[in-house]
Amino acid sequence: MTTLHSSRAARGTAGRARPFFWEEATEEWHAARGEERRAEFPEYVTRKLRAVREGVGREAGTVASMRTIHRIFLSDGEPERLPNSYLAEHYTLTLFGLHQHAASSPVHQTGVGLGTACLRLQQSQALTGPSVQRRLITATTAQDMHELAQHLRRLVPLLRQAGIGVDYTRLFHEMAQWDGPGRNRVLRAWGLQYTDPGEEEGDRAGEEPAPYWVTFVPGSGDAGAELAALRSGTGREAGTVAAMWPFYRTRMGSELRDRGSLTLDLVAEHTALTLFARHQQTHAHRMHLPGASPGTAAGLLARKATAGGEGKSTAASLEKRFGVLLTSGDCDELAAHLRSLVPLLNRASIELDYDLLRSALRLWDDPRRPHATSRFRQRWDHDFHRAATS
Repeated sequence: MTTLHSSRAARGTAGRARPFFWEEATEEWHAARGEERRAEFPEYVTRKLRAVREGVGREAGTVASMRTIHRIFLSDGEPERLPNSYLAEHYTLTLFGLHQHAASSPVHQTGVGLGTACLRLQQSQALTGPSVQRRLITATTAQDMHELAQHLRRLVPLLRQAGIGVDYTRLFHEMAQWDGPGRNRVLRAWGLQYTDPGEEEGDRAGEEPAPYWVTFVPGSGDAGAELAALRSGTGREAGTVAAMWPFYRTRMGSELRDRGSLTLDLVAEHTALTLFARHQQTHAHRMHLPGASPGTAAGLLARKATAGGEGKSTAASLEKRFGVLLTSGDCDELAAHLRSLVPLLNRASIELDYDLLRSALRLWDDPRRPHATSRFRQRWDHDFHRAATS
């Protein structure tokens, strides 16, 4: 009888790529269960699990017992630097070995991202919510793949104790991307997975949570720390700043969250949050005011400048700056101009409607709404002149 192990060996000699070790081990366990045998790993898998645990904390490529377990092979000759994919597989193997140790069933679970696993850990109440979040956020601060692996080594035993698995193939790819531009998508996926309200809550029509600027309570004990967390996202890609994850309210399907999708809604909310945090700084009253458009706010600023003795030249300069804002060609340019305007509004204690601001940032260059930008421009220009002269 040809065993699953021997058939894989045949596939390997035929030149077909073998599955990763964690995939192979999981298939072996399920095969035994499907054949109504005792669901357990065969001896060769158990032996290799011991081998990968020997690699914990060791440099990739230096553990002889792990070399035959790698599915990513090095080319002939000694490379000056091991490729990222080889390093990522080494770290993933050691994490899998730690996670699988003493676990009664496979811990490699296809489709379970790290953020989802941490959400399940929080829901299991094995640890307090803040404790889980702190560990995940700490992992996101890793400067390189090696540091990331160190943080994950502290997280994996907690997942094992709670009986929670992870998609190790996905984790391998995420680790391989960590030292490159792909890190942003990895971070966003972890954050959106971790904050996923679930299908039942997310599908309730008309129950989108109020945005942060609506619920913000000035003077609360956490206000300063929350605003600092939001300001840390200024100029950063949406979803990549872990400190901001708890403050997003954008509705998004679980599939989009799982992929770490960078949607226009998320980008608009991210920018609005960072602007609000800068605007709210040092103020004891909420700086979100429904109906206060950027045109109204800039007009009030110009009127204050004139009334305060700064002269018509200052008011004219403000009008010119606001005119440049209105000519913004896309939402990124609009955001840049708003970042220049908001500190002036902060100093003058002039509020803004952040719901309106988020809508403008969302629709400014949306090809599906070609007339939205002109409507915003006309309305804000009208608001400016009315506020500046009334």
